[in-house]
Amino acid sequence: MAAGAGGLALAALGIVFGDIGTSPLYALQTVFSIDGGAVKATPEDVYGVISLMFWAVTIVVSVKYVSILMRADNDGEGGVMALAALAQRLSATKGAKTGLLLVIGIVGVSLFYGDSLITPAISVLSAVEGLETVVPGIRNLIVPIAAVILAALFAFQRNGTGKVGRLFGPVMLLWFVVIAAAGVSMIVQNPTVLVGLSPTYAVVFIVAHPIIAFVAMGAVVLVITGAEALYADMGHFGRPPIRRAWFAVVFPALVLNYLGQAALILDDPASRTNPFFLLFPEWARLPVVVLATAATVIASQAVISGAFSLTRQAIQLGLLPPLTVRHTSEKEGGQVYLPAVNALLFIGVMAVMLVFRSSTALATAYGVSVTGALVIDTVLLLLVAPRLWGWGPLKIGIAAVVFGGLEVTFLSANLSKVLHGGWMPLLVATVVIVVMTTWRRGRELVIAGRIEKEGSLPEFIDAVREQKVVRVPGIAIFLHPNRDSTPLALRANVERNNVLHKRVIIVSVVIENVPHVDPKKAFEYNDLGYLDDGIDHVKVRFGFSDTPNIPRALRRACSLGVLNIRANQMESASYFVSRGAIRTTQAPGMSRWRKALFVGLAQNAANPAARFGLPSGRTVTMGSDIDI
Repeated sequence: MAAGAGGLALAALGIVFGDIGTSPLYALQTVFSIDGGAVKATPEDVYGVISLMFWAVTIVVSVKYVSILMRADNDGEGGVMALAALAQRLSATKGAKTGLLLVIGIVGVSLFYGDSLITPAISVLSAVEGLETVVPGIRNLIVPIAAVILAALFAFQRNGTGKVGRLFGPVMLLWFVVIAAAGVSMIVQNPTVLVGLSPTYAVVFIVAHPIIAFVAMGAVVLVITGAEALYADMGHFGRPPIRRAWFAVVFPALVLNYLGQAALILDDPASRTNPFFLLFPEWARLPVVVLATAATVIASQAVISGAFSLTRQAIQLGLLPPLTVRHTSEKEGGQVYLPAVNALLFIGVMAVMLVFRSSTALATAYGVSVTGALVIDTVLLLLVAPRLWGWGPLKIGIAAVVFGGLEVTFLSANLSKVLHGGWMPLLVATVVIVVMTTWRRGRELVIAGRIEKEGSLPEFIDAVREQKVVRVPGIAIFLHPNRDSTPLALRANVERNNVLHKRVIIVSVVIENVPHVDPKKAFEYNDLGYLDDGIDHVKVRFGFSDTPNIPRALRRACSLGVLNIRANQMESASYFVSRGAIRTTQAPGMSRWRKALFVGLAQNAANPAARFGLPSGRTVTMGSDIDI
């Protein structure tokens, strides 16, 4: 058990902590370079900045995310979508407007996508830029080298996060040991830097230099980048391994390294131009650059894995079109690979890197999406805490002031960067919001149009009984969202072929606002009013982190006695999918350009047969066109 727990914690190092673990590469350097060097290399400023950094990491990551928010998992799943779904479920019984919670979740995940484009670019660029401390004339090759490294990382995603974690875990462990040792060596030479851990220095710095402190907060936030990815990746490994890795390895190593960099700046103010790499002796810098490059590749992995998890949750909740989802582990359901998301992220990361071309330029764009996501998570935390843990007004007030106050300050400091690169993650977030809301509204219009064409299912069954339609041997399974209207494929089969299978099962798939559904509670059977007509309806429930495999679910329904069919008979069943072209019209409901966007999204959505695991040799697609 201990070996297994240690292995999971090691793998978590390779997936979860890459982003926040590589912040020392650029965080302190950015603080002292922001606004033309507004923060000086004086003891007062250095101690004040280090105090701000230490308490930001402690309050936001150690307390809010690792100690509190990770307890607010949705059946093991983390991330803003899982948290929003949990908030919806808890609030529904109180009559709250859950639509607002969904909007908050959409905004949160949209900001995370903006972060997902910047993190790989800034992380890898900051590491490769370290080569300049070894080979000064290499500047022109930094972006091409970073591009090759990132291309290899995205190509490797198809192997799955489990394999990536086992490969990257030992590398990250070495990384944290090295940066901790480097920090300790400098702290030993200047132990007075330890006083910077006192919160009084942060308070004094803010009171004495409020404007400079506010500017510095825009860069101090870089020490907590990756907190949202840490939470979103919880479904990959679970809560205990992440907590163990954070408190035993990551947190101590980060604190020691930041203290070491601060001690170096106090000793040599000129080192503030690149305090991380200058912390090492000259002979060690090239090996550290190589190690840092490997670590930043892993940092990119953290947000890529988080993007996969959040995208799958958004698909299951009906906020994005169905995409191909490949499970890369037989044991861990949360380990998934989405080829389309991987390709879009790769294109976006490359575009960002080519536009900004340096980690310093990217740092100005970084904080807006990060701080926005932090604030969204805090809002949702305050909404779920009373019902989940029984928090009273006092605890809620303290959390709002401590977490919300700090994060809103971070956000305000970063809003000043909007014209200097901060527009980029906001643009990405806006695009994602438009796509999600368009897809959700378009689905509502399509469902309304289909219902109009489908007609009443009870009336259809009565007509079939009266007409004595020819029944042919076999089992036919029709996928359909409800039991009130007739599946278009079923109606087309009877009207065009004048036949009906002896056993017809209409299956409605429901994605619940929980990650997983108990198999014994996953089915709801209805005979549709007649026991002898061989036409039945089954509602099958899945969680948003479950794989919606219909054949497997129906075999389980047979085994549980929900359907009076032997499980092995389902091996020869035929599946019918109702699917027609979607055409735009002048009808009200959504603007013309959004209708065109919806049609484009629908045309590129994954085939329902593939999404629901239907056997290709026994699946037929039928139906008619839908106007919206």
